[in-house]
Amino acid sequence: MARLNEQVEALLQEYADLLSITGGDAYRARAYEKAARSVGGHPADLAGLDAKELREIPNVGKSIADKIDEYRNTGSIQAVEALRAQVPTGVRQIMAIPTVGPKKAGALYRDLRITSPEELREAIGAERLNDVPGFGERTAENILHGLDLLRRTGGRVRLDVATATAAEITAVLGAVPGCVRCEPAGSLRRFRETVGDLDILAAAEDSDPLMAAFTALPDAADVLVHGTTKTSIRTTAGLQVDLRVVPPEDWGAALLYFTGSKAHNVRLRTMAVKAGLKLSEYGLFEVGSGARIASRTEQEVYAALGLPWIPPTLREDRGEIQAARRGELPDLVEEADLRGDLHTHTDLTDGVASLEEMLDAAAARGYAYYAVTDHAPNLAMQRMTEEKMLAQRSRLRELGPSHRGMRLLHGTELNIDPDGGVDWPADVLAGFDLCVASVHSHFRAGRAAQTRRLVRACENPHVHVIGHPTTRLLGRRGGLDVDLDTVFRACARTGTALEINSAPERLDLGDEAVARAKRHGVRFAIDSDAHSTLQLDNQRYGIGTAQRGWLGGDDVINSWPWSRLRRFLHDR
Repeated sequence: MARLNEQVEALLQEYADLLSITGGDAYRARAYEKAARSVGGHPADLAGLDAKELREIPNVGKSIADKIDEYRNTGSIQAVEALRAQVPTGVRQIMAIPTVGPKKAGALYRDLRITSPEELREAIGAERLNDVPGFGERTAENILHGLDLLRRTGGRVRLDVATATAAEITAVLGAVPGCVRCEPAGSLRRFRETVGDLDILAAAEDSDPLMAAFTALPDAADVLVHGTTKTSIRTTAGLQVDLRVVPPEDWGAALLYFTGSKAHNVRLRTMAVKAGLKLSEYGLFEVGSGARIASRTEQEVYAALGLPWIPPTLREDRGEIQAARRGELPDLVEEADLRGDLHTHTDLTDGVASLEEMLDAAAARGYAYYAVTDHAPNLAMQRMTEEKMLAQRSRLRELGPSHRGMRLLHGTELNIDPDGGVDWPADVLAGFDLCVASVHSHFRAGRAAQTRRLVRACENPHVHVIGHPTTRLLGRRGGLDVDLDTVFRACARTGTALEINSAPERLDLGDEAVARAKRHGVRFAIDSDAHSTLQLDNQRYGIGTAQRGWLGGDDVINSWPWSRLRRFLHDR
């Protein structure tokens, strides 16, 4: 089950959304949103905190602390249940449509009694939204785009959700007597940015104890299929999980088969057929005699086909088998290669942890350098000022050039204006060790304008990294309409790095765009965009995306030693 902090975070956020839908006080809704983020990012488990310690969490006062305590004692929050009863489930589904949100969902319900995404699509077709204040033709177009985006991504979950679910399940199953191995497979093992059904593979001589433990999981809402080799459940969160149990001697072939991708497997099976062999989840066999050639490990199976082991993140039939044949597989960047993080936030703007807490957590990861990059003033909601920025810089300097062996960099996340300009004049920008520049507004501008916007930001000599370059939010907002190849050429020409933003709701750039940018000679920064100490762990997802884009350590500026990174920052 999810950590208590995450359960409470979801409930507080839902309460904030329900307040907005029902026309409640906007300030109160915002207070619950802030509390939700603080609780979700708090490093200590809520289960072990007393009342006083709960109130010490940023943005958690007595009223919210009482609700948290109520949930710990009863498993529910009465105030949330009361608002749920006022709002049909379909209205909450409408709220999840990209570009809608709780306020618009509430207005659609109050004025038009729309209670489902299907009814909303019909209402747009009938032009009924024109009767709702604030809903013009452009709004209707944006909502239709959001409905289409939701349909394309429907049923898939983010990588972090799938990872956490898989970790909980494999921990339980791995402890069952007789279980030899248990690992996730499928698109999760390949680090696809979203996951449909979650595949779990286990090895055991007797599958019955594993299947029994699987169907008895606390989060198992429904048992869809129950067998001796495969069992499927649907979790309380609606995610389908498939467990397959194979004999230990078949482990390698089964792991290869159920990891996929389908296109990669088809390519391998074609190679096997040409060699007079048959490849399946049970192993690699001679066609004539039926003799088993390999099955115990993936390495054995690949070797029997004349190939080196191919990392799961490359198995998409994008040339990896041909590269393996030529001995040209990339030496992929690993999380252990990262020497620092170049895009992070504190509670000076929209983070939930203090400067010192973020620095201590980063130092505990063994980083050689670390950049604090709070938002710049043009993102008005963050209330950044030059005075606040200079005070933060002074505090960093007080802590010294290094903190627990980690070099400290004072940076900023600038806002790229519609014309490509950024916050602060050149003399202020020159005082930063590092500048990340990102788009945070005007997402609907045309292709030519967005392209000029990003190219001009690349050409700014004070900008070192373009943050979350397409601005996408998976399942919620598509990327900018931009000529990426023109942007990639500008980055290569100016020496500006592109970010792989590791926040699992972003993963921006995506893997295919990363591969294209690499061909242009672009360098990359894999950054957590952490707003809490826990989110420093986001890097694992950015690494997966980087590997899917065929990046090696030399392609990633924050895998470089400090001396080389310092030259990069200075030369820029």
